[in-house]
Amino acid sequence: MTEPSIQRVTRTKRQAQATYDNLAPWYDSIEGNWETRLRVLGLEKLDVQQGETILEIGVGTGHSLEWLARTTGAAGQVLGLDLSPRMLDVSRQRTDKLDIAARVALIRGDAVRIPFATHTVDAIFMSFVLELFDTPEIPQVLRECHRVLEAGGRIGIVSLSKSGRPSRLRDLYEWGHDHYPNVLDCRPIYVQTAIRDAGFQTLDANLHSLWGLPIEIVIAKKQNGS
Repeated sequence: MTEPSIQRVTRTKRQAQATYDNLAPWYDSIEGNWETRLRVLGLEKLDVQQGETILEIGVGTGHSLEWLARTTGAAGQVLGLDLSPRMLDVSRQRTDKLDIAARVALIRGDAVRIPFATHTVDAIFMSFVLELFDTPEIPQVLRECHRVLEAGGRIGIVSLSKSGRPSRLRDLYEWGHDHYPNVLDCRPIYVQTAIRDAGFQTLDANLHSLWGLPIEIVIAKKQNGS
């Protein structure tokens, strides 16, 4: 059975950057807290180890950075990538305050072209980020993730999901995305399908609910030799 198509993202990258630059000082008060439970669950499932190099795509205001820096330890490194300079500024303030800045490198960039060398990262984490990319860009982002990961490297994704049973709230959310794309800038996607098509093997996948919206948490690995 063919999966229903996912919606497009119509805003430009410049518009996306402007939106998150403007939101940066207020983001935690407006949106940050509701993501916490599932973001932390995704981090736990990624099973980060001491000494690893971890890339987080879409660091936002930096809530995952402390967890990643403490978990990788003094021998590890955390790389953070975000499109918004002002979001990165907030993240830098957080890492300075937490005294972890020496183990965290924050870079402005677009995950469609990840600015890191091939086979340099042990694991990648994205939380409520992949669904922000336009439909043709999702496979590009995942191919870039595949490229920078070491053989056997892991990827963890937390995302609004199109999978599972139909949901009236999801239908309403998608209607809102169609009619108010600058307000509801992301939309549900098929995470497992996208990951599989990019050459990853799923290790763990679960559907959760956030205020009635289906959320997919998927952990996968890059297969050896690929």
